[in-house]
Amino acid sequence: MALAAVSENPVKPDIGVLLARAQQIARVARERALETEAARRVSSEMVDMMRDAELFKLMQPAAFGGYELGYDVFVEAVATIAAGDGSTGWVYSLGAVHQWLIACYPLEAQHDVWGSRPDAIAAVSYAPTGKADQVDGGFRLSGRWSFASGCDNAQWGILGGMIPFDGGVKPGFFLVPCEDYAIDDDWYTMGLAGTGSKTIVLDNVFVPRHRIATFADLLTGNGAGSKANPNPLYRQPMLAVVPQCLVGPALGMARGAVTAFLDQVGNRSTRGAVAGGNNRMAEFATVQMRVAEATASIDAAQLMIHRDLRETADAVGRGETIGVDMRLRNRLTHAFAARLLTQAVDAVFLAAGGSALGLKHPVQRFWRDIHAASSHISLNWDAVSSMYGQHAFGLEPKGQY
Repeated sequence: MALAAVSENPVKPDIGVLLARAQQIARVARERALETEAARRVSSEMVDMMRDAELFKLMQPAAFGGYELGYDVFVEAVATIAAGDGSTGWVYSLGAVHQWLIACYPLEAQHDVWGSRPDAIAAVSYAPTGKADQVDGGFRLSGRWSFASGCDNAQWGILGGMIPFDGGVKPGFFLVPCEDYAIDDDWYTMGLAGTGSKTIVLDNVFVPRHRIATFADLLTGNGAGSKANPNPLYRQPMLAVVPQCLVGPALGMARGAVTAFLDQVGNRSTRGAVAGGNNRMAEFATVQMRVAEATASIDAAQLMIHRDLRETADAVGRGETIGVDMRLRNRLTHAFAARLLTQAVDAVFLAAGGSALGLKHPVQRFWRDIHAASSHISLNWDAVSSMYGQHAFGLEPKGQY
């Protein structure tokens, strides 16, 4: 029997309205940044504000009340919020992008997630660290999955694992409701401290067969849900686009750091240790140069980001298969854009002086947060650049693309 959709024709707000709502969230996030960091998680109230603003609907299928707006709008919404606070932008980004990932699961799994609660979101831990055993009708899953950002506010978990089939095992992802797992509160970090990226723990939990997705299918844009949904958005290869959920927050952090720096130094005079005090910081050539360097780095990064998103979406929309060349080009952009954005924050942080070292100052928080973001394995420059270089020389790339 065919499964009925929850909402056939949701009214889609204007993109400008959605981004204005994201800007309002950013203002609140900026005011609460110190509180968020101290709590080591984004509050339920903040996440509910994002829900009320309909921002988790950007990548959700229209059949379940979503807007299917695509990755370009998604990245701008993420960056807007992250410019207020990096941790809040990160948690929003992961919650919103995984609406896209859920849409790649079989339709029955999508009904499990959104059928009774259309605003449900998921936390994800990609590494295949758990143990799964095949049983009648599905699998028994146990283990620990770390770095599950925003898991305190999620209704579901998407957990990486080696999925056993009759012919062997395949890497993929299990979809599990929050009632079936515990959260180990082990997130104590120097950067992205407010993301609540704790560890999800399962002990012999049953996962029905329809709640799995194989990595191979997602890599090529051939998930079961992708085939059921006519929008080409859901046929884009996973690693060609999903890492933008990590780059988007970095873009926002860099923008936020430059804005905070300009606010700080605009009318400030140097104190001077022994001599040279009472000079306006804005008049120092080195300070002017750091702002220019940061601005150019951000501009270059966002041009690369949106070029890749546009070209990938256009190619899939034309019915083309995204080949290894474009997938690796996109992966290279993810890592290089993160590198540029980190350099942008470094430039203004190093020019900000001692006044930016206080824990209440946003520039130092952006500096810590973006270095934490750029340490993510998917953005690791050495790993991604060597993988691209291998492909350029005709060798088999060693990595995920």
